[in-house]
Amino acid sequence: MACISELVSAGIIEKDVNNDVLWTWTYPSISSEYKTLIINKCGLGNGLGLSHGHHLVSFCYYHHHQSWFYLHLTDVFELPNLLRVKQFVLVLQARDFNPEKYESLSRILSKTYSETGNPANMLQLYLSVLVKGTCSTEDNGTFMVKQFDKVTIFSCVPAKDVVKLFGLETILIYTALLLKKRIVVYHHNLDNLLWFVRALPAFMWHRQDWNIIYPYMQLTNTEISELLSLPSYVAGFRDAAVEGRTELYDVFVNLPAIEITVAAHAKEMFAMTKTHKEIAVFMTRQAENSDLNEKAFIKEISNKTNELLRSLRNLAVKNEFGQDVIKLSELKKNKFAPALENFLWNLAAAEGYTHI
Repeated sequence: MACISELVSAGIIEKDVNNDVLWTWTYPSISSEYKTLIINKCGLGNGLGLSHGHHLVSFCYYHHHQSWFYLHLTDVFELPNLLRVKQFVLVLQARDFNPEKYESLSRILSKTYSETGNPANMLQLYLSVLVKGTCSTEDNGTFMVKQFDKVTIFSCVPAKDVVKLFGLETILIYTALLLKKRIVVYHHNLDNLLWFVRALPAFMWHRQDWNIIYPYMQLTNTEISELLSLPSYVAGFRDAAVEGRTELYDVFVNLPAIEITVAAHAKEMFAMTKTHKEIAVFMTRQAENSDLNEKAFIKEISNKTNELLRSLRNLAVKNEFGQDVIKLSELKKNKFAPALENFLWNLAAAEGYTHI
């Protein structure tokens, strides 16, 4: 039952009436490094994180190394079993990306803790999910792992809205994803940031890799070091100062300003060709098609991408092992324009087709 064992650990962080913040419970354990990151993300101690001014985000998630962390914030209003607690955050650590699944589970666990004030009651439900893939409560509903299909979750993202927002310039994001480059997205509002970042991998449906996203990052040494160790990613930040950290990105997306900037060091990689323009026009037309839902739109983009990849594979030759590869020397024989040749070679490298 592999889908059940994706849960790794759980924890509770409380903020009491004296505004002290304390880890009060974990199962089975959470490392001190992870605890420090989680405290920064949840914002109970510094007013950031889930709480942002007067806007309250009850649920968020972030990616660190090989783990996903899901944080669910609950305001406590004089509950008899939590009289000295103002707020608490339930933390779930898992190996998979599935926000809807873990938001549903964390809601049930949080309500149970609110009502009882006893982590043991919550632990029973957690262990039931771990062992059986389901848990049930009288008042707070039932949770079943099998109700949250990964492919369905991946395709239910606002990809059309991304194209409607940026129009023809969406091709810059598409190209960065296609060539496995580094994208940084900024928005001060956490809801908007998560909404946008999670949609981007859908443009590369042939890969179905949501582990490239780091939807909620901060400019801490630990998190910056993690990003610098990765060859490609989509990272979301709420700190506008990240725009000045050009070593972190090839493409910078300023969501509030609706602007996309290509870093100076990456401009050659993003030289536009006729192929780019055709794809850009295709995406905008499909986004304007009211007959297409999100799933159908993603399929159309995927078909266009696969068409491009088939054309690329047609340029392959056999190597000494009988494998189809793209050789730069053979690619040059086609006398493509320099920008197109550069694009095709980088695409071949991204897809693992290259042979120098």
